[in-house]
Amino acid sequence: MTSTEAAAIALHDCAALWSAGEVRAADVVTVACDALVAGLDTPGLRMLAACTRGEADYDIHDLLPPALAELGLTFHALGAGSGREAAVQALARRMLAGELTPREFAFRLHQRYGHGLPLTERLAVLDDEYDLLEYGDGAVEQVDAEVTAEARRIASHRAAPCGSADALG
Repeated sequence: MTSTEAAAIALHDCAALWSAGEVRAADVVTVACDALVAGLDTPGLRMLAACTRGEADYDIHDLLPPALAELGLTFHALGAGSGREAAVQALARRMLAGELTPREFAFRLHQRYGHGLPLTERLAVLDDEYDLLEYGDGAVEQVDAEVTAEARRIASHRAAPCGSADALG
């Protein structure tokens, strides 16, 4: 994977996490700056990256959709069902990259979506299993392994977002 492809995936993931209320608008601006440094360059991306942290909360609503569209990436509106799944996939990739422990990943998704999102149902059950370990003979490592396997399944649930060859360099 090229650095521009990785930057596009990181931007898409951060935008999905923002649409699900998982990260702040300023985080999206930071990732947009990183994408420019990695070699992605479109007018909309430049405008998004130029936002100050103070402007980000107000301007992201207008700047993010066209910036993603120019890169061939999907924008998920705030609270959209497709955005929830994209956010879950982004969190799975973060867990696999070591940014979250398996327990943190399962807990976060269980707290956010409960048992109501089919994509995360197994993780909600595994989060419950972590709680039950205190009262039984189960091994944390076994539950960690199951959460990791589930994260791999979720992360590969769809192809990574890719833009046009022109936009991605």
